[in-house]
Amino acid sequence: MANSEVEETQPQENKLASNVLGLFESSIMGIAGSAPAYSIAATTVTLAVTVGLYGPGELLYSGIAMFGVVIAFHYMGKVRQNAGATYVWVRNALHPILGYLAGWSLVTASIIFGLVSTVPASTGLLSLFSSSEKTISNVHWTTLVGGLIFVFMVAIIAYGIEFTAKAQVIMTVVELGLLWIFDIIALLHHPHTHAFSWGWFSFNQIKAYSTPDAAASGANPFDAKYAVAHGLSAILIGAVSGAFFYWGWDVTANLNEETKDGQDTAGRGGIVGIFFVFFTFLLTLIAINMVLSDATLHNSASVLSDFAAVLIPGWFGKLIIVSVLLSTVATIETQMIQVTRTLFSMGRDFTMPGSFGQVHKKFRTPLNATIFTTVFVMLFFIGSQFISKVNDIAQAGVAAIGIQICFYYALAAISVIVLYRHYLLKDFRTFVLVGLWPALSGLFLIAVLFKVIPTLSHLALWVGVGTVAIGVIPMTIFWRQGSTYFNKVTKEERRAVL
Repeated sequence: MANSEVEETQPQENKLASNVLGLFESSIMGIAGSAPAYSIAATTVTLAVTVGLYGPGELLYSGIAMFGVVIAFHYMGKVRQNAGATYVWVRNALHPILGYLAGWSLVTASIIFGLVSTVPASTGLLSLFSSSEKTISNVHWTTLVGGLIFVFMVAIIAYGIEFTAKAQVIMTVVELGLLWIFDIIALLHHPHTHAFSWGWFSFNQIKAYSTPDAAASGANPFDAKYAVAHGLSAILIGAVSGAFFYWGWDVTANLNEETKDGQDTAGRGGIVGIFFVFFTFLLTLIAINMVLSDATLHNSASVLSDFAAVLIPGWFGKLIIVSVLLSTVATIETQMIQVTRTLFSMGRDFTMPGSFGQVHKKFRTPLNATIFTTVFVMLFFIGSQFISKVNDIAQAGVAAIGIQICFYYALAAISVIVLYRHYLLKDFRTFVLVGLWPALSGLFLIAVLFKVIPTLSHLALWVGVGTVAIGVIPMTIFWRQGSTYFNKVTKEERRAVL
């Protein structure tokens, strides 16, 4: 049996729920996957340390590159709907090995993220009910509360995609609403620490900074004399942070089997979702630049809390914590959806244990894949809280996620060009949307990899590359066992019809 026919021949009782998500729900999933408030809270300081006040420009150009990948997903989804998304598309366009490693990269990146993001979810919830730093940082409390949050979110996923979507709509609407309110207040707030400047978006003026030298000298780390790169080179250095900001919208693709008219709606949901995320990131980074000082941008332990405190001191400012908390919980949920749907697709293809390809008879969700992911993440999460070496690996994993994101997004961008190669010269619109834009995005992401990998610590490099390389082991096992996924790709599979 050809791999392209595997999911079509599954018994009806072993299929995911179909025709559940519309364009609105799919778009909400795309927004929740990128987690605007969480990404801003977790990554703004890193971005500021890297490019100073040029964060808005960095996100502008990283966003333009990301749109090329979003468009690639949209067009590949028209060819074939599969919960594995990248795992299947890259296989058909390029090679089964690259397809498998692309899917594996998504799984490992999402698991690492689920592990490390559980702690801020826990401390965020504790901070709403206690002002005691001792309580908020207590390892036993953070472990207990974090574990409960994670299990609760996974239970929602297991209960069914319809209930999950409703929960995501509530969380995401509140998250964005609160974030936009603070952004508007910031734009109207006077006096501003930094006046708005179009120079923040200037391609040639963007600089990457050598912060260790600046810190050692006690000088302002945003001083231009400490810049180590300018223009495109600086943008590439900061793009790992940019990729992390945007990453997660592709959950819409993993839900295409559960989406109404999935061949079209899932891709559109990703486009609409990333548009709102793009707007929110630029608006919020501009607002943060205008309100916070250089020192706070460089050293803040909680950048959105500091941002809100400047605007509205007191209890009302704490509402920003609610936005971050909801964003964190929502993105944990979407990342686990991506893991479980990818593992489901792999199990269905027998490139992972076949039990992963089974769905719950009532809830129509991949229960075995969900249970496996939950147990694995929980064991690693608890270990990281009490064993220093495990925690070191987890923290190195944060830096390593950027490698895995750029890797599988770049493969996806290249894949759409191969699948539609016979139509690229059909007209100008097709040439740009299916050829040129994804090609430039893919090259951009590959350049980011080459630029950033030499700057990573040995541990981060081992975690980033090592976790992907580990995928060769199950790939080899199931290949030898005869999974049809590894059969030679046919001409029909490698060619899309526009």
